[in-house]
Amino acid sequence: MAPMKVLDPDAGSRSVVDRALSILATFQGTRSRQALSDISRNSGLPIATCYRIVQRLTEWGALERDTDGRYRVGLRLWEVASRAPRSVGLQRYARPYLLDLYETTGFATHLAIREGVELVSIERFHNPRKNPRRPIIGDRYQMHISAIGQVLLAYAPRHIQEEVLAGDLPAFTTHTYTDRDTLERVLVDIQRTGYAVSDRQTDLENVAVAAPVRGFDGSVIASVSLSYPPETGDVRGMVHLIRLTATSISRTLAAAGYGDVAN
Repeated sequence: MAPMKVLDPDAGSRSVVDRALSILATFQGTRSRQALSDISRNSGLPIATCYRIVQRLTEWGALERDTDGRYRVGLRLWEVASRAPRSVGLQRYARPYLLDLYETTGFATHLAIREGVELVSIERFHNPRKNPRRPIIGDRYQMHISAIGQVLLAYAPRHIQEEVLAGDLPAFTTHTYTDRDTLERVLVDIQRTGYAVSDRQTDLENVAVAAPVRGFDGSVIASVSLSYPPETGDVRGMVHLIRLTATSISRTLAAAGYGDVAN
């Protein structure tokens, strides 16, 4: 990998850095390829400013330009991101167990970490004949709406829990927890039992079970989940499988001395 060049002569300027970061931040969710006008609109930057910074990002390799003129995340940025141990290292250790659980059950498996008051999806396996809208790897989601998020929230520091509980708790379905008192009781129950069950809280097609993944020091650093149709009915069996998977990943991380401090 060639030595990195300074991205901009004014790289020391906070405003220039912020503008570049705001451009990169537009590439999320379904916005994997964008025209310059899309990037300008989604970043809130004037088209001329956006053009200048996009050109420099493209020159460096953070973005790449397709033949149709649209931009996508570049290989150089992926190379840098691949050195982030919190997501990529964890993903590498957990992937065999997630894949095994998916192949055993045929149901979708998911791995996520917490970043502040949101969860970040870092790995998933699902039926290729189905194309669920979420989760998308690399995207951020609110924690109160899913089993995997509720586990991360249950083991988060109290000030993080308080910020989420005191904030907006929008409903995704009629089953979503939107009441502070109810959600707080659920978090206590997750700490007591070691798992979460989300019954059609994110969408009406899936029930999910989730369990915490621990680092070598015993702290919760991630969560894994298994999603399946409501008519499957075997909640106890699914809970057993997801807890077994979480325990296996945790043991592997402990043996490798892997751990991290959640934000």
